[in-house]
Amino acid sequence: MTTRRISTSDIVMGQPLAWDVYGDDGSLLLRRGYVVTSPSQVSALIERGLFAEISAMDAARAQAARQVELPSVLRMINAAHRELRRLLYGMQSETDVRGQLLALAKQVATAAFMQPDVALGCILLNQQDSPYVIKHCTDTALVSVLVARALKKPPEEIIMLAAAALTMNVGMLRQQERLQEKSDALSATEQELIRQHPEAGVELLRAAGIEDADWLSWVLLHHENEDGSGYPTAMAGADIPQNAKIISLADRYCARVCARSYRKSMLPNAALRDILIEGKSKVDQMLVTLFIRELGTYPIGTFVRLENGELGVVTGKGLTTTTPIVHAMIGPRGAALSMPIRRDTGKPLHAIREVLHRDQVMIRFTMRHLWGDIASL
Repeated sequence: MTTRRISTSDIVMGQPLAWDVYGDDGSLLLRRGYVVTSPSQVSALIERGLFAEISAMDAARAQAARQVELPSVLRMINAAHRELRRLLYGMQSETDVRGQLLALAKQVATAAFMQPDVALGCILLNQQDSPYVIKHCTDTALVSVLVARALKKPPEEIIMLAAAALTMNVGMLRQQERLQEKSDALSATEQELIRQHPEAGVELLRAAGIEDADWLSWVLLHHENEDGSGYPTAMAGADIPQNAKIISLADRYCARVCARSYRKSMLPNAALRDILIEGKSKVDQMLVTLFIRELGTYPIGTFVRLENGELGVVTGKGLTTTTPIVHAMIGPRGAALSMPIRRDTGKPLHAIREVLHRDQVMIRFTMRHLWGDIASL
C-alpha cells in the first residue's frame, strides 16, 4: 500500500472522510466515513502526521471532479464583468445588442437574488481584477435591482433597470478610464465631457438598436438632482423617474466605496452618511432611507473591530440596520483565527466598536471562506 501524509486541504469539517486514515506504523486509526467536526480535530490529525492511501485519495478526487459544479454568485458576477466589457467596447460591431444586454441584465439580477449577501459583498470584497469603469456599472446594477425588489417592482421592470445601470456610462467609457486615474482637477473640457455623457450614451444606445423609452430615459436622467441642480436637463423632484433616482443613488454609493489610484475608498458607513447629508437637497429622502435599510448602516463587506477586540467583516443583516452579522477572522490579541467565527453584533461583547479600512485587517482570505461554495471563484 502506497500512502502519503494528509494535509488541511484534504479534510473538510462536517463531511465524512473519503478514505481510511493510518498511523506512521501502518495501523488503521480512522475508517472511511468518519466525520471531523471541529478545527481542533483537524489540527490534531495533521499534527500526528497521519497518512492515507494514495489510490483511495485519487479516487475520491476523481469522484468530486465528476460532480456538477455548484452555482456561485461570485463566478456569475465576474462573468458579467467580462461580458459587459466585450459588449460595451464592441457595441458598434455586435448584432442584437439589446437582446444580449437584457440577457446580461437578467444574469446580474439572478446573481443578486440568488444570495444578496454575497452579491453585495462583491462590491467591497471581490478579488477579481476588473476595470473600474466596468465593475462600477455592474456594482451599480446589483444595488439597483435589490432596491427595486424591495419596492416590489415587477420582474420585467427590474431587468430593464439593470440594463440601464449596466449602460449608464457608455457615453464616456474610454474617457472615464483615463479620467478616473487623474489626481489633479478636471479641466473645463473634461467637465463638459462628463456633463454630456448621458446624452452621448443615449445616442450610442439608439445607434445600437435600443429604442426602449424607459431604458433610454433612465440613462439620460441618472445625474439629475431633486433640487434641479443636476444634468443634463436640470429636471427636479417628481419629474425625475424613480428608477433614474435609484440608479443615481447606487452610482453615488458605489463610486464612494471604490478605491482609485489617487485616493482611498470611503468607508462604507461614511459613504452612506455622506449621501444622506447631501440628500437634504439633492436626493429623494424616501429612497435614501430605503437604501440604508437594504444596505445597512454597516454594509456587507465592511471591515470592523468588535468590542471584544476581534477584527472581522460584515457578512449579513442583523435584527436592526446597526447590528449586522459579522464573521470574526482575527482574535483579540491579533492572531488569525483558524476559521471565521459568526458574531451577532446585537450582543454587547460583539458590538461594533469601529469601522476599518481593508489595509488595517492584515489577513488573506477569499469570499468562499465567509460564505462557502456560493462565493467560490
